[in-house]
Amino acid sequence: MLGREFGECLRAMIARTGLKEAELARRLGWEHAKLSDLVNGKGGTSLEEFTYLLGVCGVGPDEFQYLKGLFLESRERGWLQLYESVLTPHVRTLIQHERIAKEIVSWSSLYVPGVLQIESYARALAEGSPFIKAEDVPEWVAERMDRRRIVARDKKFTFYVYEPVLHSVVGGADVLSEQLHELLRMSVRPYINLRVLPVGRALTGDFIMLKFEKYEPIIYRGSMNSALFLDDKASTGLYQQVFDMMDSVALGREESRELITGIVASGTPRRPSPTCR
Repeated sequence: MLGREFGECLRAMIARTGLKEAELARRLGWEHAKLSDLVNGKGGTSLEEFTYLLGVCGVGPDEFQYLKGLFLESRERGWLQLYESVLTPHVRTLIQHERIAKEIVSWSSLYVPGVLQIESYARALAEGSPFIKAEDVPEWVAERMDRRRIVARDKKFTFYVYEPVLHSVVGGADVLSEQLHELLRMSVRPYINLRVLPVGRALTGDFIMLKFEKYEPIIYRGSMNSALFLDDKASTGLYQQVFDMMDSVALGREESRELITGIVASGTPRRPSPTCR
């Protein structure tokens, strides 16, 4: 998985130079095959040579550190990312893989899935979080809104949402109502399958499974200051079993829409939400 992300980032970096791989290799004094092997995850390049490549491509300090980290870890299977700033590395990694995924399956037990959140809902989460500084809220919200762009018809989406989430008043009753209306609007899209898991049926904490056309699936689990990515078959198989169990107990697509419509019509949310993780 790391190798896949590494290759995608290198291709984007090379594209920004406006050079073909062969021309860039010539400027580096490399054989074209050497650069091609690096981009395709076949190795054969030292850290010193890789650093030289980044310099020739004019990579900035932040991206340099990010790509260097990927280079050093690109042979790992499953890894933990720790982060400190509002622009968290794990979000960058997640978005990179969401972009190329063909199917995304998500389980949300605390909040509306991130890619379905409206701006006012996301802002309320950020403002209520003890882990996001007030000055970082606009950037955090912008990042969340930008991520919504992956919800497009070139992918298939299944969202399992825990029923209490639909009653959790994030930002007040008006914000919740607007957010539920957005869920209803999104749920009619043919490539989105929104399923509600009834109260008492939650099986585990939140996670996302990303499925690809040419690669093995990936599991993503995030927390307050870290994110875990799993791509070994034992782990992905286990989480697929969890989704299969959810599928057997969740309300159907139309039943879920009817439930959300009823909550909107009643206008009586049940409880305040906890703070954002």
